[in-house]
Amino acid sequence: MFEFWFLNTKNYKKINMDREEIKNRVKKVIAKVLEIDESEVSDNANFSFDLGASSLQSVRLVAGFQEEFNIEMDEEKSLEVQTVSEAVDFISTYLT
Repeated sequence: MFEFWFLNTKNYKKINMDREEIKNRVKKVIAKVLEIDESEVSDNANFSFDLGASSLQSVRLVAGFQEEFNIEMDEEKSLEVQTVSEAVDFISTYLT
């Protein structure tokens, strides 16, 4: 189980999220950014080779993940992430 905090207008609120929930939210962002059906996004899919993401779309994925999870990721390192599973693992490091 991963936990993260976000600032709302009055206080910090703790969010508990397991790996499955993180993965589902990652897939949702990928489908939206790449304009594909969420069912096309498999756990081991490569963003470029399997899902057809361009370099611009890769940058948009990073922005989408940051917005979805309310986190700030190291953009250089995040662009090294190549698969859905790697994205889930990478994002999880920001939520613990």
